[in-house]
Amino acid sequence: MELDPRQNKIASQLKKRSLLSIFLFKNLPMAWIAGLRVEELTAEKCVTSIPYKRLNKNPFRSIYFAVLSMAAEFSTAVSCSLAVTGKKPSVALIIVDLKATFLKKATDRVYFTCEEGLKSFQAVEKCISTGEAETATLKTVGKMKDGTKVAEFEFTWSFKQRS
Repeated sequence: MELDPRQNKIASQLKKRSLLSIFLFKNLPMAWIAGLRVEELTAEKCVTSIPYKRLNKNPFRSIYFAVLSMAAEFSTAVSCSLAVTGKKPSVALIIVDLKATFLKKATDRVYFTCEEGLKSFQAVEKCISTGEAETATLKTVGKMKDGTKVAEFEFTWSFKQRS
């Protein structure tokens, strides 16, 4: 799937570390402090990462679950945000459900990969065509550099036309 020019502009801005840093500082300061990054971004796939550092760790010497949750959520939120960008009528989005499974201690940078971005675009199109609220559940998997899977998340997003 191809992004339209507005969506493409936002995607390219999020992929540039300096512009992402400004965005996070202004809109999501905790993500900025934590060191969240967007590593890869297309309509279908988003990869975010979060470092293992002093500010992000818990007393058990691993990344705190809330920091992992933030990076995981962002990997799904970017696709959802792109899906609603420039839509007429305007579409609102919000998380309505979350499921998480923590598998191993996160002791290195963790990369969250969501490969289900198209689900958000399909839900937005259906929402616009029917006028009814739609949901999309996007799965993201967190792995360390060595491939060790540390967590799996499923975020259910709701899309609804604004009145």
